[in-house]
Amino acid sequence: MVEVGELMQFLVVVPPLQKYRAQPWLESPLRTPVGEIRMAGLLHDVPGIDPGKMRILRSFTLMLMVEGRGYYRDERGTQMELIPGDVVLVFPEIAHAYGPLESREWKQIYFVLDGPQFVFWRKQGLLNPDKPVLRLGSPDYWKQRLADVLKGDALHGPGAPMRAMGRLLQVIAEMLATQGESVHSASRDVWWEKSLRLLGDRAAGGWPSPQEVARQVGLNYENFRKRFAQLGGESPGRYQKRRRLEWACSSIYHGDRSFKQIADELGFCDVFHFSKAFKQEIGATPSEYRRRVRGH
Repeated sequence: MVEVGELMQFLVVVPPLQKYRAQPWLESPLRTPVGEIRMAGLLHDVPGIDPGKMRILRSFTLMLMVEGRGYYRDERGTQMELIPGDVVLVFPEIAHAYGPLESREWKQIYFVLDGPQFVFWRKQGLLNPDKPVLRLGSPDYWKQRLADVLKGDALHGPGAPMRAMGRLLQVIAEMLATQGESVHSASRDVWWEKSLRLLGDRAAGGWPSPQEVARQVGLNYENFRKRFAQLGGESPGRYQKRRRLEWACSSIYHGDRSFKQIADELGFCDVFHFSKAFKQEIGATPSEYRRRVRGH
């Protein structure tokens, strides 16, 4: 088990009497042939690293800024102010420093990573030390995506580490794609990110229709539909269907709902129609998918 003291020694320089809270998400590393998740968790009010005494790590680290404002510096000359929704990519052997501005409170999620997949992505330029900060926005969305990586029981059971690694790589790929898109069109951020969140997240009252989402982001539906398709490559209805069935996959994997409950929460009239839509999108029935991912 990774003790909190060991975790903090690895991640930050802690001055005397500094208060902080750590919520580790892993008790021990998850190892797979393509990579390793060494540590992960949520940190509150962690003190910053002195830019005059930059640290060097042996592993890749991903840090999501959830709350607060901060700074990032590295030996390659990068200097940036951090805001919620920023992701810092720390590269092995590159001296760096980051922390909160003016001793403000802040919250961050971290993943400490090793392995050939991350080395390969760096060689291909996907993970670029010249661009160590990804400005993504939507901190709540990315916080949930990273939390979902390690959800579920028996993380160290058969096949579970590989599934967790697959989810993490998917999230990182989505982060990189989002960063690439934002470079081309920063002006779309507010309505686009709000649209993705509203269409993709189940609210207390159920899933809002694309027409309702269009109204909430201040666009008439036809204009909303066309702009969404141009940016996302699919209609808002298609995107929402895909996200709903991804939600169904997660629910089946975690085993906390029956097929009828899932069908009801997704707005299907019955299990038959849910199963039909699920197979069209996922390529297997809900029962087949459950056997595949849970081994029974």
